[in-house]
Amino acid sequence: MIAKLSGFIDTIADTFLIIDVGGVGYLVSCSGRTLRNIGPKGEKTTLFIETVMRAESLQLYGFGAREEQECFRLLITVQGVGMRMALSLLSALSPAEIYQGVAAQDKVTLTRADGVGPKLASRIVTELKDKIPAELGFSVPLSSLPSSLPPILEEATSALVNLGYRRLEAITVISKAQQNLGENASLNDLIRQGLSLLARSGT
Repeated sequence: MIAKLSGFIDTIADTFLIIDVGGVGYLVSCSGRTLRNIGPKGEKTTLFIETVMRAESLQLYGFGAREEQECFRLLITVQGVGMRMALSLLSALSPAEIYQGVAAQDKVTLTRADGVGPKLASRIVTELKDKIPAELGFSVPLSSLPSSLPPILEEATSALVNLGYRRLEAITVISKAQQNLGENASLNDLIRQGLSLLARSGT
């Protein structure tokens, strides 16, 4: 099994690259994110490799970062998410954005990936909500999060989105604001607290 390749970039295409290792060219499928960050043709690079053995072929999937490879492995455990779909998700979203989307049950964010519709996004959330790596720092069980935001939290989240913040950022700080202020907090208080949290984080 091939776990890592280090060599020179021979060819860069839309969905793959060819890396020359000691005169042998390896065709490696990659996410758009990896291909955008890989560097120009002729440059030396290193890719972490996921090797998939099939009856008549050997398929290599490459990642510029270990975190992307780990997210890929997690995604392909979901029913209906194959190798190509996992790469599509990683082309549209960073691993952190995927984890945050699952944690917040933000299906809209997941549908930004080509080929991911509402049903598949819902399945990804359902099947991965208890598998997100604990080191990401979520303080409550992901399975305890609601499937949709209560109206007041949705309204506060929308207010921050309208101010130019990303939805995932908004959901995170508004949820934290409610934890700090209590369930009876007003809409204005939630928004103010959310903005304060964003300011502290430097966002």
